[in-house]
Amino acid sequence: VQLQASGGGLVQAGGSLRLSCVASGITSTWNTMGWFRQSPGKERVFVAAISVSGVTQHADSVKGRFTISRDNTKNTVYLQMNSLNSEDTAVYYCAARAYSSTSTSESSYMRWGQGTLVTVSS
Repeated sequence: VQLQASGGGLVQAGGSLRLSCVASGITSTWNTMGWFRQSPGKERVFVAAISVSGVTQHADSVKGRFTISRDNTKNTVYLQMNSLNSEDTAVYYCAARAYSSTSTSESSYMRWGQGTLVTVSS
């Protein structure tokens, strides 16, 4: 089971980025996928998750700006990030859990990608 995240980079405040996470070695149709982020000097926190059936959950801090989606035919989950600000600067991690429901709990996700850095300049 491997998760490969990509799409991070440097963007100006107000800009957009789309992160991707490709899953291999698992059946993505029965995995809930999530995105977490870790800012410098802070703990890793929940950003968004999407269930097997497409039910989504977003952290309050990103609601209305970020959108999680998935393409099961490509074993890929996306995080569309709009209206980025400096507080969004972080390493973003994708994660997978075997259960069919979303969760904000980091400990409930068993597989993690390597992270992709997003830097928002003001």
